[in-house]
Amino acid sequence: MRRPKPAYVAALAIILTGTLAACTVYRKCGFAGCPGDANITADVRAQFRSHPALEPPNLLHVQTLDHVVYLSGQVDTELERSLAESLAHDVAGVTRVVNSINFSYEGR
Repeated sequence: MRRPKPAYVAALAIILTGTLAACTVYRKCGFAGCPGDANITADVRAQFRSHPALEPPNLLHVQTLDHVVYLSGQVDTELERSLAESLAHDVAGVTRVVNSINFSYEGR
């Protein structure tokens, strides 16, 4: 009986590791999100509306999936970007914030 070559064993280990890690991304709530995600999004947007620094001409988008808040859009300064992230963290039920907010042309 032939023994498998170390390169094949290593490749198989890498493939299995990647496959198993991908399974952990799909949580109990699925792709539609968890109950309460819509409330979290609404609460984050309400926080943004209560801070004049984040009002137009800033353009912010909020999406929540599995209690993770995803922020995108444009602001003028790093302070506004940090404020948006901080406010999102303060909302009940948020487990993590992914901040993809960019700067507008005037801000950078």
